[in-house]
Order: sequence, then C-alpha cells, then structure tokens
Amino acid sequence: MPYPAGRHFLQIPGPTNVPDAVLRAISAPTIDHRGPDFSRLTTELLQAVRPVFGTSGPVVIYPSSGTGAWEAALVNTLSPGDRVLAFETGHFATLWRDMATNLGLEIDFVPGDWRHGVDPDAVGARLTPDTKAVCVVHNETSTGVTSRVADVRHAIDEAGHPALLLVDTVSSLGSIDYRHDEWGVDVTVSCSQKGLMLPPGLGFNAVSEKALRAAKNARLPRSYWNWEPILAANQRGFFPYTPPTNLLYGLRESLRLLTEEGLDRVFERHARHAAATRAAVRAWGLEVLCLDEREHSAALTAVLVPDGHDADKIREVILDRFNVSLGAGLGRLAGRVFRIGHLGHFNDVSLAGTLSGVQMGLELAGVPIDPAGVTAALRVLSHD
Repeated sequence: MPYPAGRHFLQIPGPTNVPDAVLRAISAPTIDHRGPDFSRLTTELLQAVRPVFGTSGPVVIYPSSGTGAWEAALVNTLSPGDRVLAFETGHFATLWRDMATNLGLEIDFVPGDWRHGVDPDAVGARLTPDTKAVCVVHNETSTGVTSRVADVRHAIDEAGHPALLLVDTVSSLGSIDYRHDEWGVDVTVSCSQKGLMLPPGLGFNAVSEKALRAAKNARLPRSYWNWEPILAANQRGFFPYTPPTNLLYGLRESLRLLTEEGLDRVFERHARHAAATRAAVRAWGLEVLCLDEREHSAALTAVLVPDGHDADKIREVILDRFNVSLGAGLGRLAGRVFRIGHLGHFNDVSLAGTLSGVQMGLELAGVPIDPAGVTAALRVLSHD
C-alpha cells in the first residue's frame, strides 16, 4: 500500500490525538528530578490538576496506565475479604471486577446488558451491611454509556450506608462534566491518554478525606501504589521514585490548554460532537449501542452493525481506504460494534472528515445505509 498522504485520523477512544503544543512540551530537555526546578513544576501541577477532577483535595500521580490507578484505588482503601459492589456495564467494568477478585476481595457483581449504565435504584437495593465499597465506571469506553455518578452517590446516602465510592473516569475526565467533591466520590481513577490529551503513561487517583482515613486501616498489600509516601514526598514537590518528567511537562501544557478553552466549553464541545455523531448514525439507519438518552457518552459512540456484517471487516476497509482508525468491539461486542472516538484535541471539521470516511467505508463494505448521515451531522455542527 502506498504511503497515505495527509494526517492519520486516530478516532479510537484513546489514546487520542496529542496537540502539537503538548508534543513540543514533552520534547523539552529533562531536568533533575531532585532539583528546585522540578519541585516547582510538581507543586504547580498538583494544584493545577485539581479543577479537572472537581476537587480541592489531593491528586496522586503515578507513572502508570489507568489499570495501575485501578489497583491503587483498591489496595489503598480495602482489606482482604472486603465486600465490593460492582456493576457489569461493559468490558472495563468487568476487568476491574477481575482485578478486585484477584486481589482477594469479595465481589457482588450486578449483571448488565452492556447497553445501560449503573441503575441507581439497584445500588440501594444491593448494598449489604458488609459492603465496603461501590465501584462504578463513569464512562464505559467499550460501550459509549455514561453512568450517573451523582445519582449513585445519592442512592448510597439515601440508604445511610458508609460505603466508599470508587469511580473510573479513564475516558471521561477532561471530556465529560465530572465533580469529585460535589458528587461525594472517594477515589477517582483516571489516566493521561484520553481527555487529558497526552500519550499513555500517567495514572491518577483523586482522594477524599474519607478515603485517606480508610487507607490507615486497609490491609491489602501495597508498596509502589501506597499513597502515604507519595503524598509525603509531594509536600516538598517530589516523588518517592523516578517520575516521568517529560510527561509532566506535557501535563502542564495540556492543563493550560483546557484552562484556556474553559472546562465548560470543553464539555459543550464534546457534547456537540457526540450529538452530531449520533445524528449521523441514525440517519445512516444504524443503531447506537446506548439505549438510555440520559446516558449517551460525549466521548465516544458505539455503533451496532447489521446482522450478517462484521464490524472488524468494516473497520479494516475504513482504515485501508481512508486512513481512519476506529475502535473495535471488545469482549461480548467483538465483531458487532465499531466505536467512533470524538474526544480530546478535536474540532468540528475533524469530526466531519471522520464521519465522511466512515460513511464511504460503510458503503464500500456493502452495509446498506442512507447516505444522508454526514449531512445530518453537519446540521448539528453548524447549528449555533
């Protein structure tokens, strides 16, 4: 295949496109991670990152993936045999459940159809006296469904239950409105390569006072993930291990970009792109996976393909012909859906180009569609 001219359209739901300004920041010379310049950088970052989480409390930064931040949330707050309430909202909720099981926790796993988020009513009904924590994936990256975290917390509070609330925001942070403090979340898990517009390599825990108290009595083994030495070193602007200096340069720049645009505008932009994408899908005559209008993701849209068609073959045609990468169906959705990521460093014209590539690819793959999809999306994008 000849070299494809023009830029590659990376429309998977993460890792996402990295802004040029962030790439330039990452390329700066590495500095001494025990020196005063690094201390100032860390002190600045630990304050600047808090508004993205919606917290005034500490945010722990790890050199890790989001999977590492999952483990940190569990091992810092829980003990062997503790009971955790979790919900089958998709592939990543299932993986988090598997990790918790492997760590020696007892999991009450509420089954789901992968087309709905967490049912807040089910939270209150499934809590038991020995439930220690509730685990929720805010935006399920495998399905394009966003759970209503504030309603989940309300259900826990209505039950008068002391359970911790642990929330995965891997594909929602910096893309979808999220409020750690206001919603009473105890540990928020996230990572760098999605709404924060960075390469993979940084994991995050935003931590409540209640979670810090729980950590004093938690007995799951922890060393690298232990909050205590990290928070102590952070007081002086340092880390208890070699930090990812150049990724921290990039984080400073990505936070500057988010602040400059304004988080409210960032969330509105993502919501508009999601609405335009859904308009295209429906005009094509295809089905969006998410079934609840209150739970449509602003970060990605999962599209069901008609019976008799293979979503992976469709993705292959779109990549080969138009240099557009789409997300695969994961787990039970393999071959049944493709996912269009519309998060991070992304604008209206980029979305229009993406949807044009998808529409042409669907037609080439023999999927029966109405070619009005792109036009429907453009109507949404051009509406003031």
